[in-house]
Amino acid sequence: MKVALLTREYPPEVYGGAGVHVEYLARELGRLVDLSVHCFGGNRAEPDVHAYRPWQALHSSALYSGALETISVDLAMAAGAEGTDLAHSHTWYANLAGHLAKLVHDVPHVATVHSLEPMRSWKAEQLGGGYRVSTFCEKTALEAADAIIAVSTAMANDVVRCYPAVDGRRIEVIHNGIDTAVYRPDHGTDVLERYGVDPGAPSVVFVGRITRQKGLAYLIEAAAHIDPTAQIVLCAGAPDTETIAVETAAAVERLAAGRGGVIWIEKMLERTEVVQLLSHAAVFVCPSIYEPLGIVNLEAMACEAPVVATATGGIPEVVEDGVTGLLVPFETAADASHVPLDENGFVRAIAAAVNTLLASPETARQYGRAGRRRAVEHFSWAVIAAKTRDLYRRLV
Repeated sequence: MKVALLTREYPPEVYGGAGVHVEYLARELGRLVDLSVHCFGGNRAEPDVHAYRPWQALHSSALYSGALETISVDLAMAAGAEGTDLAHSHTWYANLAGHLAKLVHDVPHVATVHSLEPMRSWKAEQLGGGYRVSTFCEKTALEAADAIIAVSTAMANDVVRCYPAVDGRRIEVIHNGIDTAVYRPDHGTDVLERYGVDPGAPSVVFVGRITRQKGLAYLIEAAAHIDPTAQIVLCAGAPDTETIAVETAAAVERLAAGRGGVIWIEKMLERTEVVQLLSHAAVFVCPSIYEPLGIVNLEAMACEAPVVATATGGIPEVVEDGVTGLLVPFETAADASHVPLDENGFVRAIAAAVNTLLASPETARQYGRAGRRRAVEHFSWAVIAAKTRDLYRRLV
C-alpha cells in the first residue's frame, strides 16, 4: 500500500506538537506501508521526503498572505501525491492538499485533526482574513474526508460540534504517542547550568510556544503565588504575534520584579535540552486553555516529571488526576475564546496545585514514576502506527 503523508512540519522544521506527531508516526508507518512524506519548506535529504515552497508571487506583508501561500503549497503537494493509494493529511495547512489529492487521484483521504480552527478564535489576531481561509480549508477537507483521526475523544466531540455535516461514524480516536527511548530521565546537569537553572533548587517548568492557546499568561500570574524558593523556568519562544510577544515580555518583567528565580529561555530548545529540563522539574505545568491532547504532558511524564495541567480538552485522557499529577478545574465561556470564566480563580488554582506538589516531594516523585509507566504502557508509537495502518486497510 502506497501512502502519501501530507504535513506542514517535518524535521528539521518542527515547531509544535503536530510536527512531533508526524515525525514519529512517519518513522513507525514506514515499517508498515510504502510511505512518502510531502511537507513544507526546504529540501530534505531523506529518500521519499518531498518538500514544497509557496508561490512567490503571493508573498506580501498582508496578514492573509500566509494562508494563500499555504494553498499554493497544497496545490503542488496534491500533484505530488500522484501514484499513491491513500492521502493522509495533518492540520489545516495540509488538509486541503489531501482533499485535492482525493479528487484528482481518486484515492481515499484520511485527515488527522490536532486542533480545530473554529476553536481558536484568537488566530484572527494572527492571520486576519487568512483565518477565514484556514477555516475554509479545514471545513472543506473534513466534511469530505473518508476518515478523520481525532487525537482524543474530546477532539472527536469537538469535530462534530464545529462541523455538524461530518458523520461521526467516520471519526476514529487514535491518541498521540511518545518515544520513551528519547523522552526518558536525564540526570545530567549541563543543560541546567547552561541556562542558569540551579540543580539544587526545585524548578517549576513550562515548555511551549507563546500563543494564547498555551495559557502562559495565566501561569506567569500564578507564579507570583508559587513558593518563592522554587525557580520558575519558562521555556517559551516562537510568539504568534508581536502583540503577544510584547505582552509576555512585560508580564515576565513584572514577575521578576516581585520574586527571584525567574528564568525565561526565549527560544525553541533542542529536544535533548528539553528532556534534561523536564527530568529535573519538581513540577511541570501545562496551563493550556485549549488542548486537544497535549503531547507535551506525555513528554514530561516520560521524563518522570509530575504534572499540573488544566482539565480541558484531551488532557484528562493523558494526565490521571491524583496518579500522575494534578488537574486544575477549568470552566470557560461558551464562545470560542476559551477564556476562563473566573480568571483569578483559575490562576489561584494553578498556584495551589503547584504548591501542593512542591510541599510534598515524595508524592511528586510517586506521580513522576507513575507518569512514566503510563507513557510506556499506553502511548507507544508502534501501537499508534499499527492502528493507523489498520484504518488505511479498511479504506483501500
